This record gives sequence, structure tokens and C-alpha cells, in this order.
Amino acid sequence: MKEQFKLKPISKEAIPRAIEKAERYRLINEAWAAESICRDILDIDPVNQQVLVILVLALTDQVASGHATMMKAVHDTLPRITDSYQRAYYTGIASERRGQAHLLRGGMGSGGMAYDALKDAMAWYEKAEAIRPAGNDDAILRWNTCARLISSNSQLTPHVESAYEPALED
Repeated sequence: MKEQFKLKPISKEAIPRAIEKAERYRLINEAWAAESICRDILDIDPVNQQVLVILVLALTDQVASGHATMMKAVHDTLPRITDSYQRAYYTGIASERRGQAHLLRGGMGSGGMAYDALKDAMAWYEKAEAIRPAGNDDAILRWNTCARLISSNSQLTPHVESAYEPALED
């Protein structure tokens, strides 16, 4: 039987330093470590908006490397972001990264799944654009990135349901 550990809580005073560490771990591609730190912070400050955003990014960083189960955690976290603009923008980021993960993994139907995810991201970016703070064009930049990716990649086409029927032997 696997040993279970009781996690040790961090102090409220340690939060600023822990946030810096979480951001640093994301930058060096150790999203799993950033995720762990974010969860430690959220255990004592469950509404910390900065940390919720870092957690969403750390989780979506892991989607590209094949950890598709992270999307459930992302979808559980996004509603906790209280700012409407940020929630829409980071929902777009999550969809965009899911699309990129489908594209990287390849396989049957991956182009259609990637296309659908990127189009979903673009819809979220449009929602964010409509309510963005003055001078913040981040949602437009991301929308343009998705548009260019779709336009430049022949694999990215709308998902089409196939009427595939296997041949039966007589």
C-alpha cells in the first residue's frame, strides 16, 4: 500500500515568496512544481486571484506534454477567477493550449479537434476583447495567433462527422 503523507501548510507571510517560486518554476518548464506551490498557497488563501491564474497556466502547460487529465482541473479552477475579463481570457488560453496539444499529438481526427479547440479559444478571446481594460490588447494578440495558426496549417479543418461503416466479411 502506498504511503499517504499529511501535507504541511505554509504561512501567510510566505505567500509572496511562494508566488515568485511558482512563476519561476513555470519559466523553467517545471509546471508540476508550480502547480504544487499554487495548491499550497490556495490551501491558506483560496481566493488569491494571481495564484489562480498561475495555477491555470501551470495546468495548461502540462496539457501539451500529454497530461490531458489536467483539463478537468483547469475547468474546475477557471470559475474561481472573479474578474470577467481574466476568466474569459484564460479560458481562451486553456482552449488554445488544448488545440495545440491535439495538433502536437497528431493522430486520427486531431486536426479537427485542434481546429475546434482553437475556434473555441477565438470565441473566448472575442468575449475578453469586448470587456478588456483600456490599452490591453492581449486578447486580440492571442486571437490573431489562433487565426494565423488555422490559416497556415492544412491539417486544421472543421471536425466532420464521418459516416464510416466497417466492411463486414461474408
